[in-house]
Amino acid sequence: MEEVSTIGLDIAKSVFQVHGADAAGRQLFSKRITRGKLLEFFAAQPRCLVAMEACGSSHHWARELAQMGHEVRLIPPAYVKPFVKRQKNDAADAEAICEAALRPNMRFVAVKSEEQQASGLVFRTRDLLVRQRTQTINAIRGHLAEYGWVAPRGPSWVAMLGELVDDELGASLPPAARDMFRIMLGVLEELDVRIGQLDKEIARRAREDEVARRLMTIPGIGPIAATAIAALAPAMETFRCGRDFAAWLGLTPRQKSTGGKTRLGHISKMGERTLRRLLIIGASAVVQHASRRGAPEGSWLAGMLTRKPRMLISVAQANKTARIVWAVLMTKQDYRARVVSG
Repeated sequence: MEEVSTIGLDIAKSVFQVHGADAAGRQLFSKRITRGKLLEFFAAQPRCLVAMEACGSSHHWARELAQMGHEVRLIPPAYVKPFVKRQKNDAADAEAICEAALRPNMRFVAVKSEEQQASGLVFRTRDLLVRQRTQTINAIRGHLAEYGWVAPRGPSWVAMLGELVDDELGASLPPAARDMFRIMLGVLEELDVRIGQLDKEIARRAREDEVARRLMTIPGIGPIAATAIAALAPAMETFRCGRDFAAWLGLTPRQKSTGGKTRLGHISKMGERTLRRLLIIGASAVVQHASRRGAPEGSWLAGMLTRKPRMLISVAQANKTARIVWAVLMTKQDYRARVVSG
């Protein structure tokens, strides 16, 4: 009997699907396994290549299977989809994963350690709280408009609003509405405190991490972006060049080229959206500073400011920043600005 060489694992919440193939790619088995028996099943298998889609809980199972001696590869789901034959089901997905893992040019996702996932969780939590703060502020503004009060945008006016609810504004509101506004203001205050605590934690990580300190030498990258790149981005050796890293972030143009004609559209927005957003925000600050105080004469940014819209320049600057990040991390050197010859 042929020995299994590759196993495609379609993970789920309770019931998993495995597809085993020999060295020639021929199917040896295809079966369903419950969650409690999954590790027992793989413990009984010879050491082989196990492939999964890079999705929820995949890094956990990859670490568990790697401890058993298996070689684990995580594949982006978009790269598995072309190998699914006609109808989609668990068995077809597991077979497609097994088939995709055997392609010589397939791209894989690096398995993250528990510490890497914990560092990434800091930013996920902060993003969640910031979104909740924005939702609460918008809710307060919308409800105030129902009573004829137009509140300014942004969180800076919240302290003033709290005083108005207890004084002038509160006197014109029904008691029930006044109580609800106080509840929402209390929630907002608690969110501000927790976001501030996370900002301090991120700043501490940036000071202690050598990689983050090196990244902060790049214009447009502060403590939040630096520690996010260190925590969420894979090893730079994964990418052949800076453009590949920018493409992984979704900062390169989407191509619709054919017949020898190159057509470039908007950015693809693929990859890690948290890092992409942070780089664009940082690039916007660089562009704003250059538009106010002037960019070095003859520089790329000075030329762009004379002929392109502000948002387009910010995205292009974020693309350049991503390439600089790759170069800085690959060479393990601080950023040195290019001197523009007069």
